Amino acid sequence: MSDRETKRAQFEGAKKKSWLPLLVIGVFLLAGIGLLTWKFSASGGTKYPAVRVIDGQAAIPLQQVDDGRAHFFSYKNGETSIDFFVLKSRDGVMRAAFDACDVCYRDKQGYRQEGDEMVCVNCGQRFHSNLINEVKGGCNPAPLERRESDGRLLIREADLLQGARYFEGI
Repeated sequence: MSDRETKRAQFEGAKKKSWLPLLVIGVFLLAGIGLLTWKFSASGGTKYPAVRVIDGQAAIPLQQVDDGRAHFFSYKNGETSIDFFVLKSRDGVMRAAFDACDVCYRDKQGYRQEGDEMVCVNCGQRFHSNLINEVKGGCNPAPLERRESDGRLLIREADLLQGARYFEGI
């Protein structure tokens, strides 16, 4: 075999092996996308844990949400996922609000928590947690009625449905 044939054989062999890393990366990407899709569909198409309504109300154990962090949930009404969060503010009050506001809801970005404040992901406005359910309108988190009973935070289905307008197809 000549030098030229030897080099050509080496080049062809290297070319054949070069697809292997791409194949491995592709398999991992497809597996990751499949897992995310499965998790999304397993949650009923919501990005947050789903709450169930029994006898006209959702019940969330207080011990699950009384740590000062915002806990996000979703209530599925037909094709609409109504997202909301609950948190115990520093003043000891359990708060609840839709993950939307009157101004930015069309962008469907919602809120994130930074310390004692909820921050609108769309516009960056900051709202102290002690004012959730107290201040309404504008870019404030849209209030959600709730009450505490027997170690649970109770939210009426009718109150959840009031927030559907923020989450319906736009």
